[in-house]
Amino acid sequence: MKIAVTYENGQVFQHFGHCAAFKLYEVEEGKVVSSRVLDAAGSGHSLLAGFLMMNGVDELICGGIGGGAQSALRQFGIKIHGGVQGDADEAVCRLLAGTLEASDAPNCSHHDAEHACGEHGCGGHEDGGACSCH
Repeated sequence: MKIAVTYENGQVFQHFGHCAAFKLYEVEEGKVVSSRVLDAAGSGHSLLAGFLMMNGVDELICGGIGGGAQSALRQFGIKIHGGVQGDADEAVCRLLAGTLEASDAPNCSHHDAEHACGEHGCGGHEDGGACSCH
């Protein structure tokens, strides 16, 4: 299984359509066996779903994501875990442990005046360390 996370500076990036990189995790028997960062710069809003499909992604962890992007991802069979904040590695650990709090409802709207999907409310590890699921 391959899990992609919208990625910036170790954190879950908060706006899918403006994501310049994804961290891709390969999982076997419920454990991460490898990970790497993929540059998605230049892919743009409409092409990111195809970019993930071409890289064999099964599941996506992200911050804000709109309905159109969700629809495109679902057409490729990619399961979405949206509205996630914090450390990317820790989010994958929580997903694998079944404790990731996420939403599959659209949670990013460019028409909402109060909207701030570029803001980060990131937690992560204070010591900069990773979780132990790797």
